[in-house]
Amino acid sequence: MNRLAWLLFAAVSILWGIPYFLIKIAIDDLSPLLVVAGRAGIAAAVLIPVALLRGTLGALRGNLRTVTLISAVHIIGPFLLITYGEQHITSSLTGILIAVEPVVIALLMSRAEPLTPRRTAGLLLGFAGVVVLVGVDLGGDSWGLLGAAMVLLAAISYAVATMLVQRRAAHLPPEALTVGTTVTTTIVLAPVSLLVLPSGPVGADAWGALIVLGVFCTAAALLAFYQLIGLAGSNRAGLVTYFNPVVAVLLGVILLNEPIGPGTIAGFALVVTGCWLSTWTGTFGPTRKLPVNSQLADS
Repeated sequence: MNRLAWLLFAAVSILWGIPYFLIKIAIDDLSPLLVVAGRAGIAAAVLIPVALLRGTLGALRGNLRTVTLISAVHIIGPFLLITYGEQHITSSLTGILIAVEPVVIALLMSRAEPLTPRRTAGLLLGFAGVVVLVGVDLGGDSWGLLGAAMVLLAAISYAVATMLVQRRAAHLPPEALTVGTTVTTTIVLAPVSLLVLPSGPVGADAWGALIVLGVFCTAAALLAFYQLIGLAGSNRAGLVTYFNPVVAVLLGVILLNEPIGPGTIAGFALVVTGCWLSTWTGTFGPTRKLPVNSQLADS
């Protein structure tokens, strides 16, 4: 990858390691639905002026179906699943479970990139890691298992969305695509979220967490991620989940006093090793030339 791609990779790795901690804070006073609608609305408000100044919103014409589909599988579905899931599991475990995304991408791309023995071993190790994490951390806790299942579904949805962006939206400027997905999410969720407004006072920490989620973890992170997909491909862009869990675990353990034991560490090691084996090709760049327009490459 070139220098810009590396910078984007580092930025997304950090920005998408933070949300699980912030979500945990926000849902103390706000409903999960309101958190998702709020962060999407804040992101849209931040990015619309950017897209207007760059004159790129016109690129969305003729692509509304694609934008709507990406909104559903990259924001609405996974954001809701993760936020509701965190009502039952720790932010640390949430971040680690999301790390299976590259394994899912590798499995979905198995037709284009055949499953070699190395990649097959990686897939098996990745899923073994999930079994260890769920079995050791949650045991027989039915609510915890439900929360973990929701987060794993979110990881699958993220994987599908990452491939969709590369295959059907790589020609769109990142800021236009991000505006399209966040505005669509806001339109869909805002009316329903009004039905679950908080009945009591909301702490400053919850509002602060929501603002950071919207501005940095949604607007800035999606903008950077869509551009990274165009530069490095979905397989490589998905590798940000190698590093997201490290940030999530550190924040959860240090700031939220969440427990972490040998089972969690072992499960995380298996997931990361599995991701590496199932996706690594010897180079850290796209395996084929991607349809990146001049605006995307020069941004």
